[in-house]
Amino acid sequence: MQQPYERAGKAGRVQESGEAGGSAGARVLVVDDDPTVAEVVSGYLDRAGYVVERAADGPEALARADAHWPDLVVLDLMLPGMDGLEVCRRMRGRGPVPVIMLTARGDEDDRILGLEVGADDYVTKPFSPRELVLRVESVLRRSRLPVGSAAPLSAGGLAVDPAARRATKDGAELALTHREFDLLAFFLRHPGRVYGREDLMREVWGWDFGDLSTVTVHVRRLRGKVEDDPGRPQFIQTVWGIGYRFDPTGTEGN
Repeated sequence: MQQPYERAGKAGRVQESGEAGGSAGARVLVVDDDPTVAEVVSGYLDRAGYVVERAADGPEALARADAHWPDLVVLDLMLPGMDGLEVCRRMRGRGPVPVIMLTARGDEDDRILGLEVGADDYVTKPFSPRELVLRVESVLRRSRLPVGSAAPLSAGGLAVDPAARRATKDGAELALTHREFDLLAFFLRHPGRVYGREDLMREVWGWDFGDLSTVTVHVRRLRGKVEDDPGRPQFIQTVWGIGYRFDPTGTEGN
């Protein structure tokens, strides 16, 4: 049977001093019903300087989150009883928290489902524990630091306060995930310019590689929250064959 993770060799080992940088000490909740996977993931995160809690199923994960709200959740998609998608939905309903979803499925539809319910990233099994630690650090760093300037941004009734991590439309607060917030802030800071999905992945996600469908899904989700008619977007416009452009006037539909 294929292992759900790949053991990293000596060169791939996360150093005891911690590669997590400024996010070391953050509380990470690992939710996986496979004790071997949970042990390996927890061990690497612990050595990287994180405070790790473990849960074997959805109800236990929700109970642990209520007792000590995590800074990030590593969440297996395939859980007994309550699957990872439902756990993610319920956590999102209780408060903002970055989520990295683990899935043994190779089907793109399953990965997209995880992003649709608010996961910030996903890792497909088998995976390198060291890579997962780096993904955790990337998501935490992006969720804690303002994107670019901390000065408030506004255009066409949309407003973003990077320092407070607060976004509004016509004065009403928007319920955005961490990554959706970063994406909106980036668009507001760069009006009128066209960015490809590779550009957005590098500038907003901080990755030089990855599945570009992640960007597509987040743009679609963000449109659903900031556009009056997501089917005819006025702010986040598609430039066919190139990428996306933010129109600060919000007057032209594409």
